[in-house]
Amino acid sequence: MALTQSEIEQYRRDGFTVPSYRLPAAQLAALREALDATLESNAGIRPEKLVSVHIKGRNAEGVVGHPTFLEVAKDPAILDRVQSVIGPHIILWGCQAFCKPGGDGQEVPMHQDGHYWPIRPLATCTVWIAIDDSTVENGCLRVLPRSHRDHTLFEHYTDRREQVTLSSAVMPGTVAQYDVVDVELEAGQMSLHDVYMVHGSNRNTSPRRRAGLAIRYMPATSHFNRDLIETRDTSGYLVDFSSRPLWLLRGRDQTGKNDFHIGH
Repeated sequence: MALTQSEIEQYRRDGFTVPSYRLPAAQLAALREALDATLESNAGIRPEKLVSVHIKGRNAEGVVGHPTFLEVAKDPAILDRVQSVIGPHIILWGCQAFCKPGGDGQEVPMHQDGHYWPIRPLATCTVWIAIDDSTVENGCLRVLPRSHRDHTLFEHYTDRREQVTLSSAVMPGTVAQYDVVDVELEAGQMSLHDVYMVHGSNRNTSPRRRAGLAIRYMPATSHFNRDLIETRDTSGYLVDFSSRPLWLLRGRDQTGKNDFHIGH
């Protein structure tokens, strides 16, 4: 049930991989139902900015979540693949829905997540699950393979355009040596990518919706330091790490510092 050797090698070499595994049809249908319910419950929030959707009820960031997302994040088949790249001690710390409506889905500028995550040593594997078919036409995930290799955080600037989901973007020219790859996925497929890899996505100007779920897993050899980054909305939406709940899904906390009671 783990990643194949070639998938692990691609993840190490390029910073991402697309496993052969797909969600079962029933699980994909449940995700779609959960997303529809979540969109209805959060009509006043841009559908690209549904942070912490795995937290039932209205969370500290103002989003009404749905329990199905947490169930999927705990799925052993997904955890087996995450374990292949971050090891046997796994903490779930985040889960965000990115839903780009047809016709006006927002751009996500090229960026690195590590600039605004309170994890030290910085480490996270993001599992990006396609709820709809994700293509070039409707704004699929785009990555810069191998941009993760030196574990370097490139210089970023604040993108003040209105039609962007995230306001943090890598400085133009700093990653010109890397070629962009479009990660097209059919509904039910997923990709895994490293915290240091530069990635983003274009606007969705097509008539078809593009929805995906980003699940964040960190190794329990790292510390989720809630005091490192204060609650703020400078990323383009409210982020509150002070009350973000953590789930130890496998193994044990190797640091002895992570708090698994806050936010529950």
